[in-house]
Amino acid sequence: MGRLLRRFPLADYFFITIGSIIMALGIGVFLVDAQVVPGGVSGLSMALHYLSNNLLPVGLMMWLLNIPLYFWGTKVLGKRFGARTFYGFSSNAFFIDFFRGDLPGLHFIQLHQSTTIIDLRQNDFLFLVLIGAVLLGIGLGIIFKFKGSTAGSDIIAAILQKYYGIKPGQAIMLIDFFVISFAGFIIYSKGLSVERPAFSLTLYAFFLLFISSKLVDVILDGFNYARAAYIISNKTQEIADSIIQELSRGATALKARGLYKNIDREVIMTVVTRKEISQLTELIEDIDPDAFVIISDVHEVLGEGFRRRI
Repeated sequence: MGRLLRRFPLADYFFITIGSIIMALGIGVFLVDAQVVPGGVSGLSMALHYLSNNLLPVGLMMWLLNIPLYFWGTKVLGKRFGARTFYGFSSNAFFIDFFRGDLPGLHFIQLHQSTTIIDLRQNDFLFLVLIGAVLLGIGLGIIFKFKGSTAGSDIIAAILQKYYGIKPGQAIMLIDFFVISFAGFIIYSKGLSVERPAFSLTLYAFFLLFISSKLVDVILDGFNYARAAYIISNKTQEIADSIIQELSRGATALKARGLYKNIDREVIMTVVTRKEISQLTELIEDIDPDAFVIISDVHEVLGEGFRRRI
């Protein structure tokens, strides 16, 4: 199924759209008016929305903040942040404002003002946040799975890794911590939260971040959070160099002998995360379209660059 979809790039955009819609429902309908911030550019956009007394649409702010980040990432990192990234954050921003009725002529939509959402916000706040976290995590996971991105902290993390060697996971965690804390400070200083203290909303935000990130992992990883790839090619050195430089992963050359042609050759072995597997296959295809690649599930990886499974 995955190989069939890769033959039709439009399928990727279809699923990125589905992911954007689900993610936009989580943010625009469940989280914005609950004042529970998810972190990243979406969280910063929500903070600016609160700072403007709800005058600046969240989706529009997300799009405007992502544009310079996108061009910066494209300039520094090249084609890694291409059309799918631009489409991903643009469609997500569009659907957030669409569901909230912030687009011209569509003010009648406003799903966040529906009776059900208001009732949940007033009487079952934790369940409201949980639904928002689930929708956010599922939507983001689908976008990542089909080679998309919502830009924002992903680009900043990749640039910090390139220039300062900071691991992407650590960079994103620091960015999200700053954004959530900043949003909590705005909510507190402007006295926006009447029913719940600003610090309580900040704790909800960290809870949201934990739940949504776990769901992203589940969608991307399933029960196997890493993949081992064995690559047989006449351009092993070029492929190995690209794996090390572009993916920041290690690679090992195994001595082997092809029995069909009875020739000695090297086989590259590398281990990557599920999120990186699409980047790896595209990288190999760009260098050697005729390469023979074997990809298998990995249940446990111990070593630098991989977290221990819990």
